[in-house]
Parts: sequence; C-alpha cells; structure tokens
Amino acid sequence: MTAQLPTPLPIALTRFHRTRLMQIWRSAGWPCKDGLEIDLLAAGLIAPYQTPEGFETLKLTDEGIRTLALARQRSVRALSAHDRLAQKFAAQLLTAGRIVWTELSLRAVIEGGPSPATTTAAPPGAAPDMPPLWSDDETPASRTAANVWRMARPDLFSVRNTSVPAYLQPMVHEIKYSRADLLSDLRHGAKRQAYQWLCEECYYVFPAGVAEAHEIPEHFGIWVLHGGLDDGHFEMLRPARHARCTLPFAVWMALCKATPLRSERDRAQAHLGGPAAGELPPDDSGPPGADTP
Repeated sequence: MTAQLPTPLPIALTRFHRTRLMQIWRSAGWPCKDGLEIDLLAAGLIAPYQTPEGFETLKLTDEGIRTLALARQRSVRALSAHDRLAQKFAAQLLTAGRIVWTELSLRAVIEGGPSPATTTAAPPGAAPDMPPLWSDDETPASRTAANVWRMARPDLFSVRNTSVPAYLQPMVHEIKYSRADLLSDLRHGAKRQAYQWLCEECYYVFPAGVAEAHEIPEHFGIWVLHGGLDDGHFEMLRPARHARCTLPFAVWMALCKATPLRSERDRAQAHLGGPAAGELPPDDSGPPGADTP
C-alpha cells in the first residue's frame, strides 16, 4: 500500500539525488532514513510503500521514473561519438573478464638517441672518441639522455583478472571515430611507442570504412565496428603483435589511484549482494598459448 503525500516541494536535485533514485529503482527499496530520502520524499519522487508482510519500503513515483529517464537521455546526448564508441568497446572487454580503466595518465619511456649536433663521423680506422669523465660544458643541452619520458593517455587500458603477474596481458585500445583523428594519431610515432612500452598488445578501434588494414602499422591490431553505435558489433580484422611486457611500478601506482570501469550488470548485481566487478574470482588459467609455470 502506497501512502499519499501532500503537494510536492520544489527541491533542487543534485547528482546524489539521482544516484539514490537509481539505487532505489534497482533494489527492493529498503529505506536509509537519511537527508537524501527526505528531499526525495518531499519532492514527490519516491513514496513510502508497505508490503503485504508489513515491511516499510520505498517506491519510485511516476514523476521519479520520469526524472530518471530525462537524466539518462541528457547523459546520452552529452556523450560524443568517440566516448560512446569507447564505452561500447569497454563493455566488450568487461564481458571478456578484463579489468578496464579509462582516462589514465601514465608515464612511458621513449628511446632517445644522441643529438645530431654532438655526433660526428670518425675517419676510417680511427678509434672512436670516448666521452670525458668531466666536461667543461655542464649545460643541460649538452647532456643527451638515454631515454625520454612522456605522458601517455590511452583511451582504454585493460589487464586480465588474474593473480599471476605473468598472465596480466596488459592491452591498450585507441578509439578513433573519424579518419582525421586516426591519421593525426598515426603521425605521432612517439605516442605509439609510448603505448607499446605500456602494454603487450596495442589495438586501434574504429568504425568500418574509416581506414583500411594496410594503412595501420603491422604491429598494431585492428578492431572495426560494423553498424551503428547502439546496435553494431565488433570484428577483429588483425591481431596485434604480442610482445612480453612487465608493468613498471609507476604504472601500478597509477592503477591503484584510478577506479576501473564497471558494467551495468555488475552494478545491479552488487545491489543484490552478489560479487562486484573487483570481487570476481581471478582467472589464473593463463592467456592463450602461455606456458604453465
């Protein structure tokens, strides 16, 4: 039995109110008796409901359901095509049992060579010049670093859900919705090198028709989307070249500070008391083709 409430009050809703509405919608509606529920009750978005067994619960009103639907539509419209493509492919990775992060900022090493201005060709038969132990010129420009660090921001970074470090199989997936974005990325060799330093396999993901397979460097894998962003499906055109990689400590620290993505199914299951995405049993079977230690 639903209780009748007086005229709703004009309450300014925040994202916390909408989050609580979604939690009540997905759950049995057990009350928390906090300030958020007071606001939602006063706004007429939820109503107290008594079950036939006599338990007090909460139930969304028609206005509460309408508020959730409008918020969802605004969120969908706010996402760009690039973000929607990234979310769609991230959902596929989550379904495959991988742990996925987005919007990471990771430090990666790019191999640097000697400066052309300081390198001279030695005459044939002459011994190569050895650098002195101490140099009179101590300016930073005169010292050439063996490696160069840069910040890498992969669209999707994922690892396998395993307790064996050798089976993590870190991957980077770069999302490119337009051909212009893809060609711009291909012109930055240092960016691609940074991705390869962070993972064992690197893929480009784009809609079918954006580019041909021969336009992508051979060591990168290719996933294409056939159809629209809502009802399309992905196809792997080419697997990425596999190179063993051990995640550096700095990458581990960045992953610890970030929050991995969770699928809608995992969120709903968490409200029912089931295991969340990070609580699933690890997969220690090893990647395909891996030798058992």
